[in-house]
Amino acid sequence: MTQTSCPPPSIEAAAPATQATPAGSGRVHPTAVDHRADPDHQADPDHRARPDHRADLDHRADLLTSLRPLAIDVGVPLGSFYLLHDVFGVSLWLSLALSSIPAAGRTMAGFAAERKANLLALLMLAVNLAGIVVSFLSGDPRAMIAKDSLVSSVIAITILTSVTLHRPLMSAGLKPFMTKGRPERTAAWDRLSAGSRRFRRLELAFSTIWGVTLLADCAARLVGAYTLPVATMVWLSTVFTLGAIGLAMVIGGVAATPIQKMIDAETAGR
Repeated sequence: MTQTSCPPPSIEAAAPATQATPAGSGRVHPTAVDHRADPDHQADPDHRARPDHRADLDHRADLLTSLRPLAIDVGVPLGSFYLLHDVFGVSLWLSLALSSIPAAGRTMAGFAAERKANLLALLMLAVNLAGIVVSFLSGDPRAMIAKDSLVSSVIAITILTSVTLHRPLMSAGLKPFMTKGRPERTAAWDRLSAGSRRFRRLELAFSTIWGVTLLADCAARLVGAYTLPVATMVWLSTVFTLGAIGLAMVIGGVAATPIQKMIDAETAGR
């Protein structure tokens, strides 16, 4: 009987799907690349986990850009006042008058360019002018404590006035911290501020909280200046102010927290 045998399995069928290359050619087919020779795979295996420092620098730059108006409108007048009065010994009223020039210039420039007042610069101008007026009060210690309260009250009244004008002043300080200097969050703030009534009400509420709290602080210091011993009010006046700022920050969270959530929701789908 003749026995038939099955042919041996094909070498090509059993071998992996790679293409042979001529011996000595020195070339390796792409499907058979030795990854151990790839310098990219010899690098730190955690290289993908390293943070993107460029993005962090961009965010910081955006935040600094957002804070620039605060630095110019508030920092320059205050810095120039202390430099003139404390370093160069210029009189109080003249230091206030000279430090008012940048604020006045910014106010007029903003009105000329956009036909609207720069509220931050206008606030500092009002505070300096009030300081010039009350600087001529008597040198009585109680009057000096009351004078500081009157100057501070200008800030509170200006904030509350901005609320009645529907241009909340404290938004200029809240916006950079809510948006973290990121363009997409800044754009979300602008969209919500322009198109959301709830967002605008929260902005107004935030400024109202700060204005009322600071005005209450001024009233408390004014009453204390003429009812409590001077030695007590020297340190208690500072405690009142710090307490008012802390209270405004805590109560202000009632408006700031929903604002942050609205910005988060606005940027989540983009």
